[in-house]
Amino acid sequence: MRTTEPRQHTGAAASPGTGAPTLDEERAVIERLQRGDRAAAAALYEWYGERLYRAAILPRLPVRELAEDVLKDTFRLALERIDQFRITDRSIYFWLRRIAVNRAIDLHRKRQRRQAFRDRHSTEETVDRTMGTAPAAPDRRHDQEQLKDMVARSLSLMNPRYALALKLRILEDRDRDECARIMDVTVGNFDVILHRATKAFRKVYPPP
Repeated sequence: MRTTEPRQHTGAAASPGTGAPTLDEERAVIERLQRGDRAAAAALYEWYGERLYRAAILPRLPVRELAEDVLKDTFRLALERIDQFRITDRSIYFWLRRIAVNRAIDLHRKRQRRQAFRDRHSTEETVDRTMGTAPAAPDRRHDQEQLKDMVARSLSLMNPRYALALKLRILEDRDRDECARIMDVTVGNFDVILHRATKAFRKVYPPP
């Protein structure tokens, strides 16, 4: 599979496997696709699949399996939307690249949100386990008091703003709107603060 730039329009004939296509070659394939000949997509994939993967997708989503999924989605979406593509004097590569970049960014953001969710709940479990309101069994009260002290010491080592976010949301179990009002930020900004706070807590717990 070649990764070279599309050649400038020369009108010369060339097969897709011999290098980057001319605009005439691209145009012929696009017209076949727009007439319903899905088999013509193989030429686009051979011309630009590897280049899209290496240059557009992988730098934004550096997980091989996910990047491969995005590449497949890119060509699936391109086939679904091929009727929307308008032939110009510009290579279709740039249209494919825009689809690939958008898909890669979307998936990367979803992955970040899932990781933030896992981090937050991991921290909530740690704090709830050590500073929850449920009474401990008599033989465990001493251990729980030690854990509470460790959490308190960890919070004291953090940025006070992060510590406050954890106390409000996790220890006091306030809803996000109330936490945001107390901290005088928007709910969206509070979510960002809380996410950063959970990561910061994991770095200082247990305390030295």
